[in-house]
Amino acid sequence: MNALRLRRAAVVVAAAAALPFSLAACSDSGSDTRSEAGAEASAPAAQENTPTTGTATATAADGPFGPGCASVPKDGAGSFDGMAKDPVATAASNNPALSTLVAAVKQAGLVDTLNNAENITVFAPTDDAFAKIPKADLDKVLADKDMLTKILTYHVVGQKLTPKQLENGSFETLQTGTLTTEGSGEAYTVNDSSKVVCGNVPTANATVYIVDTVLMPK
Repeated sequence: MNALRLRRAAVVVAAAAALPFSLAACSDSGSDTRSEAGAEASAPAAQENTPTTGTATATAADGPFGPGCASVPKDGAGSFDGMAKDPVATAASNNPALSTLVAAVKQAGLVDTLNNAENITVFAPTDDAFAKIPKADLDKVLADKDMLTKILTYHVVGQKLTPKQLENGSFETLQTGTLTTEGSGEAYTVNDSSKVVCGNVPTANATVYIVDTVLMPK
């Protein structure tokens, strides 16, 4: 009888000893499950904070654009970085495609006027734009300082214009005339005839839109 009681007591003790290990195993399994579920729940949040391709594209579009930008030097004073450090007349003088414009600005005595202005937009005709004007007519304009000044100041707006503002815009120029713009994306036209070939170019005091046709005030 005593031996039977001893055996029963041993079985109870063994079961009681095994119970903590069984509970610990269940607890560990639940912890692993919760940990995995937590990792899965946090994954979408991490993805939501990742910059999208659309955001990167929008940021890139804030810089210079257009087919004519390919001819701008990659480095030096005539590059986009170099032009951004200089006032607009000085910056233009370092761009080989704007040599006729620079000569005209000097002829009209407008270098200091443009360099000292604040927050302006310049529609800058390329050398090819000036070449569209018959030589006799161009020589006549260059020899007439008053006429030259009117033409050049017609290319300047007294505020910095973003591409968005050019989509359907009308702006008073320093010459007191009005020019109009239209377009979208990377294709813009000024006064229904002059196309922007390299736009949104920053200089120290101005935004430059390089155009393929000289603008004539009415």
